[in-house]
Amino acid sequence: MGSSAITLLGGALIALLFAGYFAQRSLPPPAPKVVGIDLGTTYSCIGGYQSVTGEVIIYEDEEKHKCIPSVVAFTETEILVGHKAVAQHESNPYNTIYDAKRFIGKQFTKEQLDAEAPRYQFKMTLDNEGFVQFHVTHQGKALVVDPIAVGGYIAKTLKDTMERNLTIYSPNLCVVSVPAEFNQLQRNCTAKALATAGFKVLRVINEPTAAALAYGLHTKKGVSTVLVVDLGGGTLDVSLLLVQGGMFLTQAMAGNNHLGGQDFNNQLQNYILKDIQNHYHEALTEPGDLQLLRAAIETAKLNLTLHDATILTLPLASLGNKTYTHKVTREEFERINEPLFEKILEPVGAVLEYTELERSEVDEIVMVGGSTRIPAVRRLVSHYFNKSLNTAVDADLAVVSGVSIQAGIIGGMWPLMVSAVEVQTSVKKIVFN
Repeated sequence: MGSSAITLLGGALIALLFAGYFAQRSLPPPAPKVVGIDLGTTYSCIGGYQSVTGEVIIYEDEEKHKCIPSVVAFTETEILVGHKAVAQHESNPYNTIYDAKRFIGKQFTKEQLDAEAPRYQFKMTLDNEGFVQFHVTHQGKALVVDPIAVGGYIAKTLKDTMERNLTIYSPNLCVVSVPAEFNQLQRNCTAKALATAGFKVLRVINEPTAAALAYGLHTKKGVSTVLVVDLGGGTLDVSLLLVQGGMFLTQAMAGNNHLGGQDFNNQLQNYILKDIQNHYHEALTEPGDLQLLRAAIETAKLNLTLHDATILTLPLASLGNKTYTHKVTREEFERINEPLFEKILEPVGAVLEYTELERSEVDEIVMVGGSTRIPAVRRLVSHYFNKSLNTAVDADLAVVSGVSIQAGIIGGMWPLMVSAVEVQTSVKKIVFN
């Protein structure tokens, strides 16, 4: 073969390689074979690992939300899930179910349920085996649903969200995260809830493990002691992990099952309600106005994570369409909630005492859950350990990101190599209330 022919052939091969490279970059990455699901107490989300880009994609609904409230409402005409369920809560409180994850696969005594019931407006009873049942009215008929069914409605909405994003191929295989203290029955019931939506669960991993995966702590050399502070909308969970490579050992767990962002909201809401009553000499009781106030309080809390102050403006229909305005400062919000913020350190201290570790022996501190974005919370934990916190990953998405990475590993998505291996222990959670 002549030199000119060789040159021509070489040029063609190079052109072909470049064409393949640019075609690969221009084509959408392949759909994941396995997705990750965070079926949370307050919010839920679903994501997947992209093998070409190496990114974790959290799938958005039609309104661009990456997380949906874990709320299901039964109305006269339909069953609503997520943001739509929250929007009608004040006008339909007895048929709007939330916090179902607290009850899934868990047996209660009558005394235990009686202690929980005052926190909720919907009716709950126990079946013959001590599992919780929710009583609602739907389409004019009495209906009994259990936490598995409620979880299934949420999972189906997540599946619809995934399918909206993955139009060519949508997997039905998933990895799901659960609280570290969940027993096998609770894990099985969570998997059953996902099965009702058409998912097959390949792996159940602990939420603290997922958070550590999201931060890549499994790739660090040597052994690390990792403290995970998970403060969401309604619960606080603190876990102390021993991490080496892909091995995760839970050393201690503690928490408060009734402490979270909603409690901080309630404190501010009660403060504002008193101010409204003092200002107009009339209590605010109309459901529409209360729903408006609840939404405004949530927005104000989020704004105060970024700004020193925010303006709360409420047109109140029940008070003659008068407009109430209040400047909420971060200092005011922190002062109102200071007693609750201080409670965060109780389980933190408990896991250190249980493991007989000094504060200085904790190598990494991971902050998970939307409420850990509150500056006072971060400042409190950072000051307690005199150490910088891991906050680079979106606190709301840390768990689902880690679960999606584990899903990518199981699905063989290059270049992921290390799989999370959780060493099962009999550690009991220390509970504060």
